[in-house]
This record gives sequence, C-alpha cells and structure tokens, in this order.
Amino acid sequence: MINIRNIKIDLLNNNYDELKNKISKRLKINKDEIIDINIIKESIDARDKNNIIIVYEVDLNINNEKIILKKKYKDVSIAPNRDYKFVSTGLNKIINRPIIVGSGPAGLFCAYNLACMGYKPLIIERGKCIPERVNDVNIFFETNKLNSESNISFGEGGAGTFSDGKLNTLVKDINNRGRLVMKTFIDCGAPKNILYSNHPHIGTDLLRSVIVNLRNKIISMGGEFRFNTKLTNLIINNNCIKGIIVNNKETIDTNCLVLAIGHSARDTIYMLNDNNLDMESKPFAVGLRIQHKQDFINKSQYGKYYKYLDNASYKLTYKASNNRGVYSFCMCPGGYVINASSEDGYLVVNGMSNHRRDSENSNSAIIVTVNKDDYGNNLFDGIEFQRNLEKCAYSIGNSNIPIQLLGDYLNNKESTSFKSINPLFMGKYEFANLNKLFSEDINKSLHESFVYFDKKIKGFNNPDCILAGIESRTSSPIRIKRDKNLESNIKGIYPCGEGCGYAGGITSAAIDGIKVSESIGAYFGKE
Repeated sequence: MINIRNIKIDLLNNNYDELKNKISKRLKINKDEIIDINIIKESIDARDKNNIIIVYEVDLNINNEKIILKKKYKDVSIAPNRDYKFVSTGLNKIINRPIIVGSGPAGLFCAYNLACMGYKPLIIERGKCIPERVNDVNIFFETNKLNSESNISFGEGGAGTFSDGKLNTLVKDINNRGRLVMKTFIDCGAPKNILYSNHPHIGTDLLRSVIVNLRNKIISMGGEFRFNTKLTNLIINNNCIKGIIVNNKETIDTNCLVLAIGHSARDTIYMLNDNNLDMESKPFAVGLRIQHKQDFINKSQYGKYYKYLDNASYKLTYKASNNRGVYSFCMCPGGYVINASSEDGYLVVNGMSNHRRDSENSNSAIIVTVNKDDYGNNLFDGIEFQRNLEKCAYSIGNSNIPIQLLGDYLNNKESTSFKSINPLFMGKYEFANLNKLFSEDINKSLHESFVYFDKKIKGFNNPDCILAGIESRTSSPIRIKRDKNLESNIKGIYPCGEGCGYAGGITSAAIDGIKVSESIGAYFGKE
C-alpha cells in the first residue's frame, strides 16, 4: 500500500474521477494501474473564499508499487498499518467477571474490547436503556419534570447520546484505537465518512440506534447490561476491590471494577471519596451558549460557495485582558440548545444536532477557564462552584433555561423580545439577565470575547444573537488518580473516561476505555 498526502481538488470539481486523475498525474501513471483508493482524510481549505480546495490523504493499491516508491515523490510513502491489534496476556485470577460502571463511550468501548477478548463483562448503568430514556427526556422538555436518574446525562450512551455526536479528538492515534472506535461505530450503523472526515459526527438521531447496536454486539459476545442499577458503595479489603453494592441492597463480587461514571455523577464521586480513592481537583471552564443563524456562519466560513458544502462550524480563542482564556466549545451546526439538567433545582445547558444538521441556527458554548483562585483549594470546591452556578441559573430562569439577547447582555439589561433570530431550544426558556450568573471578572472576559470574535467572524456579536446559560459541565472538575497501569490506589479499580478526568469528548473517552481494557487484559486471565 502507498500513502499519498496533500492531494488538492477544486471544490466544484470534487469527485472520485478527479481524485483518480490527480493521483495518476502525481505518480505519472495510467489510471488503469490504480487498483483501489482508500480515503484516509478529507478536509476543507477555505482560507481563500474564492478558491475553496478539498484536500485528501489516501492509501492506494497500485501495480508496480515498488517502482513508484523508488522514485521518492513528495508526500508519497509506504502506507502504515492501520489495523488495531491487542492480545490479552493476563494470568492473574479474575473473580466472576469485570464490572463496568457506566454505559457512556468510555464504558461501552472498554466493554466492547473486553468482550472481543473473551472477558464477558457486566455493564451496570444507573439510567435507563435508550428508548425509555428518550421518553423521559421528551417529558422533561415538555413539562420540566426531571427524572434525576434518566435524563440528558444519565442513561444508555451517556451524555454524548444527546449531543451533536461529534467525534473530533486531539488524541494521537499511533495505536489505531481511534480507528477501532470509528470502524465499530460504522459497523453499528454510523455513516462511513466518519472514518476520514476532518470533522466527523453522527448526530443524536443516528447515535441512538448506533449505541443500541453496539450494546447488542457486546451481548452477543457474552456481555451483560443491567439498567436502573446504580453503584452505591464499594466492598474493599486490604486495599483491594472485592465487590460492589448496587441500589443500596445488592452485592456483586468482583476484583476488577472500571469506573466510567461520567462527569455528572457527583453523588458517586463523593461516595468514592468516602471509600478513600485518591483524587485531585482540576481546572475546567464555564460560560454561555450562543445561537446564530446557520446561513450567517456558512457564508462567513465559505463565502459564495457555502451552498455546495455542509453546514459550517468554527473554532475561536481569545485571551482576555485579565489573562483568562476564552474559547468556543462543542459547536453544533444546524442544532438546538437543550436543557441538560440532572439534579432537581439546578440547571445546565448543552448543544445538540441531528445527523443532517439542518435546523435554522447554529450554537456553540463560549467558555472561560476557571481554577482554584475562583472556587477554592479543597477537593470538591470545583463541584460546588458548578452547582452554585447551576442553582443560580435555575433561579433566575424560574426553573426554565435563562436566556438573553447578546446586545442586552453586553449592556447589562434584561431582554423582552426576540428580533432577527428565532430561538431553537429543547426545553422551556425564559428571559433573564445572564450577568447575574457570574462574577464581574468572568463577565468581563465574556464581554470582551464577543467583541474580539467579531474581528474573526464579522457579525459574530450581532446584538440579536440569543445567549443561554449555564454551560458548566465542559469537563470534570475532579480527576481520580491512576498509576502507569491505569489502576487507582485501590487495587483492581480502573478510573476511566471523561468523568474521572481522562478524556474530553466521545472519541477520547472511547479511546481511554480501550486503553483501560488493554490494561485489564494484560493483568487478568479470562474467567
């Protein structure tokens, strides 16, 4: 196989035949000599809005491969092996089977890889399976009646199931774990282009069925799922995990426990601390969600060619005059802002898009970094800082999502009506003054950022834009420490994924779940 990078095709000529033409010209061969083209990466170069280019990296099967490689063309090399491979070698006795707490991406991919290796894991999930969970979420959107165990955060698939299904990650994939994630999603019904798209996504509508199919794959290999099953305590002896207690009454024996609990499982974090797991606080970020017209974002990113491309995203960063970092986060093209609350009396928002990303608006979080200077030095001060913000959001919105037009936020006055942008929310909303959520310092950072981002995307600080609060769960404020074997200070317990402080999104959490499964496979023999 030959790898070729940096193949450029004009947007309006972008098709398979033109890709084949470009490859044959680059290698100075006849097109008939090309046996097979496998796209590795596809990205958009829109720096020149009058000449948008699609850039490819491909792996290629051709005749006379050795002759081509000897010529040493620029950006042409031997294609690397892109297959994921891990063989379990553990010999230590496992009691019963591995238990995985949480069915988000970290837990699911840890379970999937363990099942592939023959370990027959048990996955417990405090929330419900997806069909029942979707029903509970829809009831909440319509009535504001929250099920604290079945909501946007808790249930099969984790918080990512009700998001854009973005699969971007900054994790380097030298072991092909990320490709395993993408290929597994595709096998379960995700679109094939997630394997090579520069901004891969599935969308919440498709992701629901993908997750159910992944669950069934795990079950077919001997895994078991138990929903409505909450981890409520640990059984520890001589600093080793011996079992767990679920729903405050049932004991399950194990000496291999994976904690893939998600960043909203605050009660579980407190329980783990009571059982002396070693933890540390970590910085995170808080802010607001902003809605723009999607056509405006498309034109700003792609110019006159925007109709030929999928809905555009953006990524913005700013360093405020008070030295705080401000940046866009979890941008959802053609999406909705949703009420993502998981605790009664507290309110948090997130963004969501379906696969087609075809709603009228885009939305993105604009968030500000916070640290111990903001919330204190004690272990759980970050969590309590989040909860205080969420309680304030619930209060000023009268239990609804508090919203405000951007111009009014900058002028510190409450909005009374929408203007040129229609609101797109999942959940009830109400006008409020969002300046009340934050300290003067954080508000200052946000105010400055909207003005600065207008220099990057002209019209970004349109006063008609709709803000919503509060975006407070960008990442976990806690990290459960683990050693080089990915094990906690309590032997047999493996902290995993975003909730334990080791990931930031669907793909990175899934990759971390695979890494933990490898560590288990390297230590424990099969049951």
